[in-house]
Amino acid sequence: MALPRIDIVIPAIEKDMATLPHVIDALRKQVQHPIGQILIIAPRKKRILELCRVKGCRFVDEDTVLPITKKHIHYSSSRWERSGWLYQQLLKLGAAKLCSSSYYLVVDADTVLIRPHRFRTGEGKTVFYTRNWSQSEYFVTYRKLMGQRPAAPSSLVTHYMLFEKAQVTQLKRTIEARHGISWYKAIIRSMNKRKQFAFSEFETYGNFLYSRMSNKVLLRPARNKALHIPFRLLSAAKLKALTSRYRSISLHQRKDYSKRG
Repeated sequence: MALPRIDIVIPAIEKDMATLPHVIDALRKQVQHPIGQILIIAPRKKRILELCRVKGCRFVDEDTVLPITKKHIHYSSSRWERSGWLYQQLLKLGAAKLCSSSYYLVVDADTVLIRPHRFRTGEGKTVFYTRNWSQSEYFVTYRKLMGQRPAAPSSLVTHYMLFEKAQVTQLKRTIEARHGISWYKAIIRSMNKRKQFAFSEFETYGNFLYSRMSNKVLLRPARNKALHIPFRLLSAAKLKALTSRYRSISLHQRKDYSKRG
């Protein structure tokens, strides 16, 4: 069975500009599916528009994806600000309407694939990459949102995930039927906003799919390595050494969508 064509969705902000070109290049190199569009969902900023032009990506103004924008989300404390972080998660689910392919790969703008990846198998299974730890509050919110416990045996928070548009639509309908309000309002209302990490789009979609068709899901270890240096400082030798052990690297440099100040 041929691998399906997929679109790629990357929510981004200006602070991602140092890493984003490498993220895009790596996706084109390492994703083994035919790639349709690469969509960059971001604020309308000159540098982002120019990058999209140079890299042949489709720019999507983040304010046009959902009925709400970042200014409508209030998720912060005196120590942290995560309104933008939550907004980006909602954008990933809202992106289903933007894609022409039946599947779209969501990738965080600070994560670079360093080994080849397939997200569907020849037997028609979806591949989810996993890790062995998560935030407990993600699952508290999931139970409130969905009325059931998470089904997957491992955490599905690994910085990238393949979404099937039809299943995303079904997830939203399920949430709306249960709560009687729009899916994004239900998510926001189900969260304990005193907690800094209270919702995960990856845990929510992944567990929804796994609970309904675990026989159609293949779990593989993510082997992601978090780094705190710019990509440009990675030597060829260091990158080669990382490739021998890991599938991807995440370069955590951003503050805008996570911390105050």
